[in-house]
Formats: sequence, structure tokens, C-alpha cells
Amino acid sequence: MSAAHPTLEAVAAHAGVSRATVSRVVNGTPGVRPELREKVKRSVAELGYVPNSAARSLVTRRTGAVAVVIAEPETRVFADPFFARQLRGISRELSANDLQLLLMLVEEEADYQRVGRYLAGGHVDGTLMFSLHANDPLRGIAAASGLPTVFGGRPWWPGWEKDDSLVYVDTDNRDGARRAVRHLAESGRRRIAVITGPLDQTSAVDRLAGYRDALGLEEPDPALHAHGDFTVDGGARAMAELLDRSPAPDAVFAGNDLMATGALRTLRARGLSVPEDVAVVGYDDLDPAAWADPPLTTVRQDIVHMGEIMARLLVRSLNDAQTPVSSVVIPSELVVRGSA
Repeated sequence: MSAAHPTLEAVAAHAGVSRATVSRVVNGTPGVRPELREKVKRSVAELGYVPNSAARSLVTRRTGAVAVVIAEPETRVFADPFFARQLRGISRELSANDLQLLLMLVEEEADYQRVGRYLAGGHVDGTLMFSLHANDPLRGIAAASGLPTVFGGRPWWPGWEKDDSLVYVDTDNRDGARRAVRHLAESGRRRIAVITGPLDQTSAVDRLAGYRDALGLEEPDPALHAHGDFTVDGGARAMAELLDRSPAPDAVFAGNDLMATGALRTLRARGLSVPEDVAVVGYDDLDPAAWADPPLTTVRQDIVHMGEIMARLLVRSLNDAQTPVSSVVIPSELVVRGSA
């Protein structure tokens, strides 16, 4: 016969404190002297006491779970290492705060309704949302839920700059792209093309703006601009389009590493040498960048750290709703390797 699970009363007797004191410590309620709190924690550990989550939820009005909503289909999320890195950072921070991660993906219209119902149903304490597209309903869904929310990526909707309640985490995409293209120009490249990601996302828009800044352009030259979709195949197709135009570019800035990898594939298939014939720069510094042939020059953004900060800001909001938290923009860094 298995031993009975230790009760709250057993912990109180072991620690030599009242049941109410144990309850306050277990539920994270303030008002317990530090020495008593430590005594209770030791007894909890020694006895192997596990709080009843349903009972604790009634007291704290907390579920102990956070929804992570990614506005992308599963085919994209599970194929792009960017999302794995961001989720790693989020999971690490939530776990450190004894919170569970609930992953929700959006692929079709019915998914928005499902996400909206779930967030409004009291199943989670807060929400992390990223990879939103223009006119994405998730912004309104987050507001309607009333839950604390942190967004991944710079917002775009009208009036966002004046919304003091809005919290987001992003990298300085514009400056990163500016650094990448300036590097190409300073190395003597004269026909610098750009492969953009989906322009209904602010990361792609900001990286295109950085490209324009570096070259002093109001708009990119249509002959040197091709649209990708943040995938390897999209980068390969875009590079083929650029090479079929005349004259062909002698350098290309791709809006992420996956598209840069696709560009390298096309250049190799056309018998062109990198960087001798065409220099290539990506963005993200994902693991495959260093494995590419030649190794990819790219803009590094600390994606794991971005995920950690997103979760950390949300935890602060959950633990202290009265103190506002501020958005965070992380600097980017150019990493020069063999491709440029």
C-alpha cells in the first residue's frame, strides 16, 4: 500500500507553525516573516508535500498557466528554428516561476475563435503573442480577454505609440539591416539586392527600411527587390528572380537566414561563387548560418533572450499589477563570416 500524501496539517505540525501560515507560504501570499517562510519551505521539501492545484487556484485566483499564441501554422512553426529558440527562452523563464506553457497556433479563421474562447474562459493567467500579421484579430482578442499580454515584435496598429499599457519585446530590426547593408557597400558592392520577408509583418518592414537607410533610398529599386516568405524555398525563388534580371546583383541582403540559405542554394545551382560573384548576408544567426557553405555573414539577434524577456515581463505583470512594465528593444550585432 502506498503512503498517504502529506497534508497541509502535517506540514504545519512538522514546521511548528499554524495551518494558515503554511497556506500563505504555499500560495505565495505576503505577510509571513522570512524565517517562518524558510521553515515552511524546508518542511514542504522534506515531507514531499504537493499543493492541490485546484484548491490553490480557488485561493489565489490563478491557474498557473500562460498561453503562448503564435500567429503561424504548424508547418511554419515546426520548420523554422527561430520559433524553437523563442519558445526555449519562454519555457525556461516560465518554468523558473513555476508556470506552465500552453502553446496555441493559428492557421485558419476558426482558430481565432478557438483562441478567443479559451483566453476568455479563465484557463490561463496571461498571454504571450508573437509573429502577428497586419490586421491580425489577435490584438483585439487579447484586449477582449482582459489578460495581461506581452507581444513579440513591434506593433503596427494606429495609435500603438501612445498606448501606455502596450508591452512588447523586439530586436532593433532596422538598425541590424542598416549595419548589414552598409557592410556590403563598404566592401565595394554596387548592386545590392534585398529579399524581403512578408511585408505584413513589422520585422520584414523594418529590415527593408534599414536597407533603404543604408543606401539612401526612398524606395528600393524594383530590379533589386524580390519578395520571399521567410522560408528556404522562398529565398531560393527570390534569388532566381534577381539573377534573371539584368544586370544581376553583386550582393544580396536576405531578411532572414532561411531565405539567405535558399539564396546560396540558387547561386550554387547557377554556378556562381560566394562571395566572389555575389555576396550574401542574412538575419537571425540561427545555428545553420555557421554550417552554411560558405559560412553565412548575418545579423545576430538573441532570440532565446527575447523569449526570456517576454516571459519575465509577463510574470512581473502577474505578480504586481500596479507597477507598469516597459517594452524592451534589444540591440542587434553583425557577425561577419565567409559569405560577405
